[in-house]
Amino acid sequence: MNDYLASLFSLEGRTAVVTGGSSGIGRGIATALARAGAATVVVARGEDRVGETVDELRGLGCRAAGVVGDLSTRAGIRSVADAAAAPFGEPDILVNSAGINIRPPYPEITEDDWDATMTVNALAPFLLGQAYARGMAERGYGRLIHISSQQAHRAFVGSGVYGASKGAVESLMRSEAEAWGGTGVTSNSLVPGFVLTPLNARLQEDPEKVAELAARTMIGRNGVPSDFAAAAVFLAGAGSGYITGQSLFVDGGLSVH
Repeated sequence: MNDYLASLFSLEGRTAVVTGGSSGIGRGIATALARAGAATVVVARGEDRVGETVDELRGLGCRAAGVVGDLSTRAGIRSVADAAAAPFGEPDILVNSAGINIRPPYPEITEDDWDATMTVNALAPFLLGQAYARGMAERGYGRLIHISSQQAHRAFVGSGVYGASKGAVESLMRSEAEAWGGTGVTSNSLVPGFVLTPLNARLQEDPEKVAELAARTMIGRNGVPSDFAAAAVFLAGAGSGYITGQSLFVDGGLSVH
């Protein structure tokens, strides 16, 4: 990489924490940030998958560490915040990719469904961002990156509480952009289309629906985790310093219909 491109995109000397970083979009982003030079901490619930991801990144010559953590409770979120800062110090980059997708028929949604979804999908990004952004601001550099959803913008295929949680994430992103404006800390969201990941495995059991969603894109296919690599590196790097409070759609054109 020449010096000019490095000044825009290199993450050498930066540290990153990626929740949900052992599978799907989170794993794709963790891999991209690590390969771009960031010392990267992968956070997820499954010890085996965390270990596999970290081993893969280290095999590529990256600096990587894993934290097994549970974002379903306030205590768990705070524990993750502390543990993820231990391997390489507090992060310059936080990617909130961990999410749960509980979508029973709307009349059957319970208060427990609501609480579980909002805690992982919205409260964890808030608390982790609040925990780390103070230090980012003191150092003069920080990137808060959220993984949102089409359902933050439109309802389809039973959005339920999941859609409400992702709407909250995008409002949180704008609030963070306002709160940390002028400190060198930005907050933005990546908005996927339909991406073939474990999170939506249930929907993938319907080949006709999968094909229908692919046909709704302009590109003509559904997404894969590697589609988010370049966008994540861009938002994490110095070159995006004048971009904040924005939702970048990485969806093959699905949303422009």
